Amino acid sequence: MSTVFLGSEALARNEVTPGQLRWRYRALFPDVYTPKIAAPSLYTNTVGAWLWSRRTGVVTGRAAAALYGSRWVADDTPIDLLAVNHHPPVGIITRDEHFLYDDVMEIDGMAVATPQRAAYDLGRHLPRDVAVAHLDALARAQRISAAHIAPLIDRYKGARGIRRLRTAVDLMDAGSQSPKETWLRLLLIDAGYPRPKTQIPVFDDAGRAFAYLDMGWDDDDLMIAVEYDGEQHRTDRAQWTWDVTRLRKVQDRGWHHVKVIAGDRPNDVLRRVAQAWALRRGGRQRR
Repeated sequence: MSTVFLGSEALARNEVTPGQLRWRYRALFPDVYTPKIAAPSLYTNTVGAWLWSRRTGVVTGRAAAALYGSRWVADDTPIDLLAVNHHPPVGIITRDEHFLYDDVMEIDGMAVATPQRAAYDLGRHLPRDVAVAHLDALARAQRISAAHIAPLIDRYKGARGIRRLRTAVDLMDAGSQSPKETWLRLLLIDAGYPRPKTQIPVFDDAGRAFAYLDMGWDDDDLMIAVEYDGEQHRTDRAQWTWDVTRLRKVQDRGWHHVKVIAGDRPNDVLRRVAQAWALRRGGRQRR
């Protein structure tokens, strides 16, 4: 018997008794059980949600993205299903929406939206910044681009949320390595700066890339880098030592570096970026 199963089926096959089902297993969703000793996980919830749909739903959105290798999807994230059911239990979101055969593939025996369809659903149903963060992660994991999603936008042009999707897909960037980097990039764009490049290589005298900058502008008259410094950079001694050396080498190559850390206020970040632009443009306002 699987570690995630339908209780009614297990009882019908005499694999468990009603007493065992009550004492040894916990309910993920109605009639869906897993051993009490099993650690909670997004994957377990995903399998459970699909079984709850009586194997007729299609896993999409954040849960599908996680199956494709996207990071930053929390274990308690609700499972999105393309399914006809207007009263799903807590932890499952059902969407009675049109999809075609080529929008679906099989993963571990489950019907799962393709990466393109998962992106299409992410961009339509989540707030912009959250959607872009998940799209960034999916794009990084699967190397999909706006061009891969465009056919679905054309196919379902009358669907709800298409305008929101277009905006999110236009902002998607596979170079983002964390939700905080996505947040920082969107902050700069919303402030009116030209869209920053991501993962900008910096080369040493031998032509070898020794660093990849989170984001910035590499025009010869700018060379401004903006990077988010995560918690691990301060708690890992070896990482911290390399960061100090790396920053020195980046600055030696002519880059103005703006470091952003947790707790920095948006206005403070923008003030420091504006100072960098003013310095590099000789006090002139940015274009």
